[in-house]
Amino acid sequence: MRLVIARCSVDYEGRLAAHLPSAVRLIMVKADGCVAVHADGGAYKPLNWMNAPNRLVEEADRWVVTNPKGETLTITLEEVLAEAVHELGVDPGLRKDGVEAHLQELLAAAPARIAEGLTLVRREYPTDIGPVDLLCRDAAGNAVAVEVKRRGEIDGVEQLARYLERLDRDPMLRPVRGIFVAQVVKPQARVLAQARSIDWVEVDYDDLRGIERDELRLF
Repeated sequence: MRLVIARCSVDYEGRLAAHLPSAVRLIMVKADGCVAVHADGGAYKPLNWMNAPNRLVEEADRWVVTNPKGETLTITLEEVLAEAVHELGVDPGLRKDGVEAHLQELLAAAPARIAEGLTLVRREYPTDIGPVDLLCRDAAGNAVAVEVKRRGEIDGVEQLARYLERLDRDPMLRPVRGIFVAQVVKPQARVLAQARSIDWVEVDYDDLRGIERDELRLF
């Protein structure tokens, strides 16, 4: 990973135009080629970014990042304050808590509980940015990537979208459909999933474990 702290302005040209005026920012270039521009705040989300694959051209006072769609991110450098390069190695991925790990295990044993006709290919299917929880096939034989969370937040949807981007490069898999699964999928995550053409499903943990609920039923 390459980290550059610089006073810079940033211009994006693509589906729309966006401009970040001059300020001190962190520019991050990841091993996969992703370029992200961060402020000192805003949690994990960058101010602007360009996902891989892309082409980075460095000039004396500016960087121009171009993706296959013709979108460009131009970073105009006024002053470089610090720069460092670190080799992070292969990330082992996020360790899930007990409930989340057990949810994945239960759904791997019964993928049809996610969607009718779904069959498991493999748990923890590897990609070059980490493993997707479940890789399945639907009734038509199409590949389906499933990400399982205890709580369905927007960051989980973004995580699955990144996996889908990588998986869809494999001619043996594409086109790959995504399903985001959680006990509760938050409204914002539902909206983002729809925007990313990702299905979402809520599952009942106790029901998957075969535990009857302690509540009165009519039937």
